[in-house]
Amino acid sequence: MVACVSIPAFDLRAALKARPELRSRPAALGPMPGEQPIIGACTATAEREGVRPGMRLSEALATCPELVLVEQDPAGAEEQWERLIRRLEDAGLAVEPAGLGCAYFDTRCVERLAGGLRAAVRRGLDAIGSEWEPRVGVAARRFAALAAASVAPADRAVVVDDEETALFLEPLPLHLLPLSPERRSELSEFGVQRLGEFARLPGAAVADRIGAEGLEAWRLARGEDGARVEPRRTPAEIAETLEFPEPIGNELTLDRALAALVERLLAREERAGRAPRLLAVSARLVGGGSWRRTVTLREATAEPVRLRLALAPKLTELPAPALALSLELGELTESAGAQSELVRPCGKRLRSRLKDGLRQARVAAGVDAVCTVVEVAPWSRIPETRAILVPQDD
Repeated sequence: MVACVSIPAFDLRAALKARPELRSRPAALGPMPGEQPIIGACTATAEREGVRPGMRLSEALATCPELVLVEQDPAGAEEQWERLIRRLEDAGLAVEPAGLGCAYFDTRCVERLAGGLRAAVRRGLDAIGSEWEPRVGVAARRFAALAAASVAPADRAVVVDDEETALFLEPLPLHLLPLSPERRSELSEFGVQRLGEFARLPGAAVADRIGAEGLEAWRLARGEDGARVEPRRTPAEIAETLEFPEPIGNELTLDRALAALVERLLAREERAGRAPRLLAVSARLVGGGSWRRTVTLREATAEPVRLRLALAPKLTELPAPALALSLELGELTESAGAQSELVRPCGKRLRSRLKDGLRQARVAAGVDAVCTVVEVAPWSRIPETRAILVPQDD
C-alpha cells in the first residue's frame, strides 16, 4: 500500500513556529515584496471570518480588519520540511518528498517490523508529531492516497481498499487534480465539478478539449496512475552562510559574497571532489522574512566561474536587502569524465589573450590599472554618486 503524508498550509505553519500566539488568531501569509498583493495560506480562524487563500490583500483586509499578515519564510519552511523528512527516515520509512507538506512512502517495507498496516502508519504520524497536525491517506494508488489524505482528520489516517477506490474518489472535488485554474473553470462551466463526473467523460473528448494535461488528470480520476514510490537518496549537507554587519542590497557586494560562498563550498572536504548538480541560494531579509531559489545545472560542474554565472542572475530577484546569504550544494555527482571540444569556439582565443593582457597590466601598473563602472545608486540626482569604479575581474 502507498501512504501519503499531508500537512495542509505547511508554509504558514512553518512561519508561525516563531509566533505561536497567532495560531488562534486570524492570520495569513502576506505577499512577497514586488509580487501581486494576493494572500497565501490562512489559519482556521481567518477562514471562519471569510478570508480565503488567493484573495487580494485589500479584499481580505476589508473582510477581516483584524487579519494579521505573516512574513513568508521559504528558506525556513524548507529547513523545517527537511527535518521532518529526516525524522520519517529515522523511523525506518523510505520517503519520496512531493513538495512542501506532502510525501509518500510504501508501507510494505515496515509492516512486518511495525506489526501491521495501522502500526506502520502510526509510526509515521508519531515521527512527525501532533503539533504539525499531519494527515495520512493509504491506498493502492498514489492519487487515491493523496485524496484520502485530503479528507483525513488531523493526526489520523484514512485507508481506502483497492476495490472501493472508484467509489471513494467519485464525490471528491476537482481541485485535487493537477489542473490549472483556467481548466478547472472551463470544466465547471460544463457542469463537471466532481472527480466521478470527470472520470465518466470519454477520454478522446477530454484529450481533444483539454489536451495532454486533461488526459493525464482524467487517468488519475479513473485510478489509472502508478503505485510505485521512489525513495530519495539522502542529500549531502554541505552549506555555507555569510552574515552581513548591515543589510546589503548592492549587487556588487552580493556578487562578491556569492563568490566567497562558492569558494568556501568547493573547498569543503565533504565534497570529496564531487561536482554539484543542484544548488540552492537563500537569504534572510530585512523584516524577518526569507528568500530562496533553486538552480539545477544542465551539467554537473565544480568550476567556480560557471557556478557563479548560474547563480548570479538569481540575486537580482532579491525583494529586499539581505542580512545573510546562504548557499547549499545538493545532488553531488561522481565525475565520469567530460567530452573535450574538437574545435575551439569563436572568440575563445581572443578572450584568452585579453585575460593575459589584463594580468600583465596589473603586474606593471597595479590592481587599479584596469577598472569597470558599476552602478550603485542609479536613482541619485548627483551624477558622481550613481556609479563607482572597481577593479576589473578576470
